[in-house]
Amino acid sequence: MSKGLLPALWSMLLCVSTAAPAELHIEITRGVTDPVPVAVVPFARSVPADSGVDVAAVVQRDLESSGRFRSVDRGAMPAQPTRAADVDAARWRSTRTDYVVVGRVAPGAGATVTLNFELVNVLTGQVQLNESVTVPQDAIRNGAHRVADRVFEKLTGVRGAFATRIAYISVDGEPPNQRYQLLIADADGENARIAMQSQQPIMSPAWSADGEWLAYVSFENRVAAVFVQRIRTGERRQVSARVGVNGAPAFSPDGKRLALTLSGSAGNLDIYVLDLASQSLTRITDDPAIDTEPAWSPDGQTLYFTSDRGGAPQIYAAAPQVSARVKRISFGASYAARPRVSPDGRQLALMTQEGGAFRIGVMDLASGQITTLSRGTLDESPSFAPNGAVLIYAGRERSQGVLATVSVDGQVSLRLKSDQGEVREPVWGPFAN
Repeated sequence: MSKGLLPALWSMLLCVSTAAPAELHIEITRGVTDPVPVAVVPFARSVPADSGVDVAAVVQRDLESSGRFRSVDRGAMPAQPTRAADVDAARWRSTRTDYVVVGRVAPGAGATVTLNFELVNVLTGQVQLNESVTVPQDAIRNGAHRVADRVFEKLTGVRGAFATRIAYISVDGEPPNQRYQLLIADADGENARIAMQSQQPIMSPAWSADGEWLAYVSFENRVAAVFVQRIRTGERRQVSARVGVNGAPAFSPDGKRLALTLSGSAGNLDIYVLDLASQSLTRITDDPAIDTEPAWSPDGQTLYFTSDRGGAPQIYAAAPQVSARVKRISFGASYAARPRVSPDGRQLALMTQEGGAFRIGVMDLASGQITTLSRGTLDESPSFAPNGAVLIYAGRERSQGVLATVSVDGQVSLRLKSDQGEVREPVWGPFAN
């Protein structure tokens, strides 16, 4: 076995990472040098329909967490209007504010609420957004995220991803009394809930493209097995518990197949594709090297994976069919592993090595150029946000597992820490349908 592949292999097989069911806390570690000043004025409330949720605070936190906006403290606001018609542009300009978000919460039909909001450019006096979002009463925070998404998109030209979700693995406690959990949370780390828990390791979560299912590896029966689980109902089924390694599941874009790493009784790792309906298995690679960590292209025509067949871990690609031609993709680094494809199919996120540090980078598939984005010493498990603008990954801080994000342009980074336990193996879910 190649020693160079060990970090990636441990990530798949042994490094079950940790976090507690506590929610994550965001800390901006790097932002743009000149963030845009935006004031999010408290929304007019609708009691009790709004359930006490401070919609404006959620929107403000989302925009701040992007690292591209600077909020205006409520105490420094010259007024607190709730309609664009009441925004005095000149007064706001005097506070060096560029944009003002105002809004109102109103009860909707049935058990719903409507968030009406407007975005005012106080430099020109123009109303740039005048929209509404209707959500169930128990999903007001999600509605606030959707407001932030629209404001973010209007001001940056990039679709916001605040209303999406992340999944990650946690472990709490000390051996032999550890508790492993698969958690799902809002993209800002709030509203974490347990999808599955066990006293045995859980690892390698993967979303389906429609956001309805998670695949993962569980050792609950003392051996590795791959499960798929419907998120809304908790329905789950075991889809692979073959002899040897069952690891690194990845849903095909149509959700009908899983790419897997299997070893069989011989013990050598190769890439397979499992048809979930028929349970038929297609072997994609057949090489004495270690082939692992498959990832689908958005069109489902290519599988990218890690292999040490060239002597050190690098990224390769093959069509998802028997006896497919395997092509090496990465050449710009001595170590490249754990590929994950951007939503537009133009970039790969990966683990790379600089000196003795493992870091997160992105590779442009057209040019092959790799750009290192993270700055840690043991960064792994990258996953693209559905807008392709941000990566979430796992790192370490003072020997504790944490999650972090970094923009693909490298300008903005965040850290998401749990106040107990450790966290690892994050995967960013798709946009909601």
